[in-house]
Amino acid sequence: MNTSVSRPGDGPFTERTPRVVAARALTRRAGRDKAGRFLVEGAQAVREALAHGRVHELFAAVPLPDDLAALAADAGVRVSPVTERAAAGLSETVTPQGLVAVCDLVAVPLAEALRGTPRLVAVLVGVADPGNAGTVIRVADAAGADAVILAGHTVDPHNGKCVRASTGSLFHLPIARSASVPDVLAACRAAGLELVGADGHATADLDQASPTGPAAWVFGSEAHGLSDDVRAALDRSLRVPIYGSAESLNLATAAAVCLYATAWRQRA
Repeated sequence: MNTSVSRPGDGPFTERTPRVVAARALTRRAGRDKAGRFLVEGAQAVREALAHGRVHELFAAVPLPDDLAALAADAGVRVSPVTERAAAGLSETVTPQGLVAVCDLVAVPLAEALRGTPRLVAVLVGVADPGNAGTVIRVADAAGADAVILAGHTVDPHNGKCVRASTGSLFHLPIARSASVPDVLAACRAAGLELVGADGHATADLDQASPTGPAAWVFGSEAHGLSDDVRAALDRSLRVPIYGSAESLNLATAAAVCLYATAWRQRA
């Protein structure tokens, strides 16, 4: 880690400062993959990143809250003042918060995410919406899941919107990604997990047959759901019953219901 520094007499970094330019490249997936780093914005997410030792540098266009300043100092993290325009260039929000951290990527190998004896895992297959993916990571964290795995052509968990939607939860549990859906399903089964799909077309209802043992819940995209090939590879599929007149639940809400239903039964 870099030593925390103050810059008396120097102006704040601008959007043309080389370190700011390098950080701005992290707003794109190619830049993140090349550098092995990503951006985390906002006080709460930065706080989690600092607490988990992930931060290389913190850009600040606003005064640091005392607890963040203490965390940064304890971790030896460089705090670099930047102009509001520079901070806006690092932000992917309409109203930048003025705090952006450069962090190590959080994704781990599939085998590491499933190490030990996992009991509850969320698998996202072909989920393209970063807000949904980030919210599922947050829900999985809250439900006590052991890992979240992004399989196939799924959004990058380090995408800015995904990071914000996770509200720091992506630092709390293993996150893995693999382009091969069959490899992910096989690895989950080898780890002793029952493969259970969330499928609105399933014949069995969640409230009648929620898993009680170790399970990997498999969720598809909100637009297309799970493909026939994926459904065929699962041990079973369940649907969330709709008691009212709503056509369906969105992905993140359905994932919350499914993961909590299993977490409750596992703890009963």
